[in-house]
Amino acid sequence: MRIAVFLGSSPGLDSHRVAATELGRAMARGGHGLVYGGAHVGLMGVLADAVLGAGGEVVGVLPQNLVEREVGHTGLTRLELVGTMHERKARMAELADAFVALPGGTGTLDELIEIMTWSQLGLHAKPVALYDVDDFWAPFLALLDHMVVSGYALASARTNLRVVTSPQDLLAVLVTGGRSEP
Repeated sequence: MRIAVFLGSSPGLDSHRVAATELGRAMARGGHGLVYGGAHVGLMGVLADAVLGAGGEVVGVLPQNLVEREVGHTGLTRLELVGTMHERKARMAELADAFVALPGGTGTLDELIEIMTWSQLGLHAKPVALYDVDDFWAPFLALLDHMVVSGYALASARTNLRVVTSPQDLLAVLVTGGRSEP
């Protein structure tokens, strides 16, 4: 299984870097490949290096203009260059069997919202999960609940989004296709 992970290009908190490292190692140990934004900076670089360090496959998808800014990771299994951020998101979706968001900024939120919207529109049926390190996603989940209660989002937008707090739980949820175990 290849897992697309959306996460920050900034380093964030120590606990977020630890969580990204643990997830990367768990993914590689479980035989799961990483699809991500292709950068060597921030949490993105931490996760990619952890997967690579544990012997896993890492596919990066990076717009050409970011390579020129020297943020591209040069040690990946494969780095695919695309023209735009829109192309990046579409290619990551094509390559992935599941999606996860770790802590990050507006780019991470953009990627998460788009993949959730595509799910709601029936453009994919792949599991989507949040790795909720230190309750990072609590404000987003509260907003999403508010949108559902207010009639602006379907209840499935919330119930289909799996929220986990450990790499083991995350991988278990993704392997079962986002469904809870019986």
